[in-house]
Amino acid sequence: MTIALTMPNLLYRVEAANLHAHLLRVTLTIAEPAAQQTVSLPIWIPGSYLVREFSKNLQNLAARQGRRTLALQQLDKCSWQIGCKAGEPLVLSYEVYAFDHSVRTAWLDSRRGFFNGTSVCLRVHGQEHQPHQLQLLPVKGQPDWQAATGLAPVKTDKRGFGLYQAADYDELVDCPVELGTFWSGRFKACGIEHRFVVAGALPSLDGERLLADTQKICEAEIRFWHGQGAQAGRKAPHKSYLFMLNAVDDGYGGLEHRNSTALICGRRDLPRVGEKKTSEGYTTLLGLISHEYFHTWNVKQLRPDAFARYDYTRENYTPLLWFFEGFTSYYDDLLLRRAGLIDDATYLQLLAKTINQVAQTPGRHVQTVAQASFDAWVKYYRQDENTPNATVSYYTKGSLVALCLDLTLRSEGHSLDEVMRGLWKRCKAGPMREQDVLDELQALTGRSWQKELQAWVHSTAELPLAKLLEAQGIRIHAEPGNFAQHLGLRHADANGSVQVKAVLRGSAAEQAGFAAGDEWLGLEVGARGQLGHWRVNKLDDVPVLLGKERKAVALVSRDKQLLRLPLVVPQQSTVWRLETVAGRSSSWPAV
Repeated sequence: MTIALTMPNLLYRVEAANLHAHLLRVTLTIAEPAAQQTVSLPIWIPGSYLVREFSKNLQNLAARQGRRTLALQQLDKCSWQIGCKAGEPLVLSYEVYAFDHSVRTAWLDSRRGFFNGTSVCLRVHGQEHQPHQLQLLPVKGQPDWQAATGLAPVKTDKRGFGLYQAADYDELVDCPVELGTFWSGRFKACGIEHRFVVAGALPSLDGERLLADTQKICEAEIRFWHGQGAQAGRKAPHKSYLFMLNAVDDGYGGLEHRNSTALICGRRDLPRVGEKKTSEGYTTLLGLISHEYFHTWNVKQLRPDAFARYDYTRENYTPLLWFFEGFTSYYDDLLLRRAGLIDDATYLQLLAKTINQVAQTPGRHVQTVAQASFDAWVKYYRQDENTPNATVSYYTKGSLVALCLDLTLRSEGHSLDEVMRGLWKRCKAGPMREQDVLDELQALTGRSWQKELQAWVHSTAELPLAKLLEAQGIRIHAEPGNFAQHLGLRHADANGSVQVKAVLRGSAAEQAGFAAGDEWLGLEVGARGQLGHWRVNKLDDVPVLLGKERKAVALVSRDKQLLRLPLVVPQQSTVWRLETVAGRSSSWPAV
């Protein structure tokens, strides 16, 4: 499909200049520049709340008008002023080093290419609202490579190379590009064209199953927002959609865009031909697909009022990520259940995992989930050994806030589904404030919900999970946690010893004096080690060596010094396991 050509003032010509040097070459033509035109590269990408300094990868910037080479003045870390005349075509050329394997930046080698516009496309100040065009050049020496993007095609070849158009700069940088010899498949969901491309997959990929399962997710979510009628697809905010999945040896992640998403998964997690069982890894991938697709409505359309217009030059703060990421996290697994891709038991297993994760995060007593949202720029995306003690995830706790809200609403004859659809209409699929949530809850139920949101979102009080789950006919079993949870350690078993990664606040490990970076080498069991001096190769060795003993001395290496840490093993810690009660009346989570 192509669109009618609208002559743009801005044209970006992108080519893979050197696969082995990982260099993209960009030529930007500005038909009618301002005098002393300013350009800049964003410092962050929407959906990932960290200043990433994309300009560090930009090099060899040059400017000319006609045959004249122009002077460039760098204004700051990411912006330049060009000594040009107004109204005369201006041509900028530069290179971008592309060697970040994440979904957030750009990548180029002999196997694959990928880029986000925020890493590659300079913003022309004063012309952000003008139409922008992107020309993707075929890759020299790679006749089998294809191109895929959510941008509208103007004139492209059968491999996807050619000219694309965006309505403005925001759309240009919100439509990433995939290059390479990827697997490709298509389906329709509620009449909307969807394409799925997979790079790096094993030959055993069951593409048909991946398409069928993704189709179920997409249809469930379109109908969630727009009803069960035949017109649901026509009401959706996108007319087509592109999934771009990079299958790697070990990796996981995703980033939402207006009509596409970039995903990463371990290639062993993909479904295989002849394999009917759904692996844990594939279930996780389906949850990621569900999460990013739900963002098409919740954050790309319905979005924080602070994101009404993105400011690419600085951090864009919002205290609402508990809603936009947390509520999306609640619905990603819930909609897998409603799409018939998992059963109640699997859903409750996933929910229990989230509950246990939050319960094992001491930072939930330090930081509210609203504060965690605001602090994403300096805490969530800059995690270190103290992160679990100082902060709480707006993804996981936000999803539990959604759970509490949904189950409370259900006890009163309503559901969170109604609230989400009500907010879509109330906010006209646009900027939203927390007050809008309160107003929609009030309109739906006839009562104030200020008390609940204050307790669940703006305080560090524990959530009433047990009471609400039991009211839905969900039985809670307290079961022994693993030994790491028991001690309050996060670790890795490597090189024949236990590498301590984090020590949780108030834990037995903290009381013993363990610190992040310690290497746990051995154990003295019993008074003065009368029950033995033992080498520790992995953490699972420790409970075996302890037996019934609760006191021991841990031998650790810190800064090449050997330390003896007196360890008192606490009573067994517990985690939750959830199951449905036979004969319960509730239809949640299936409906």
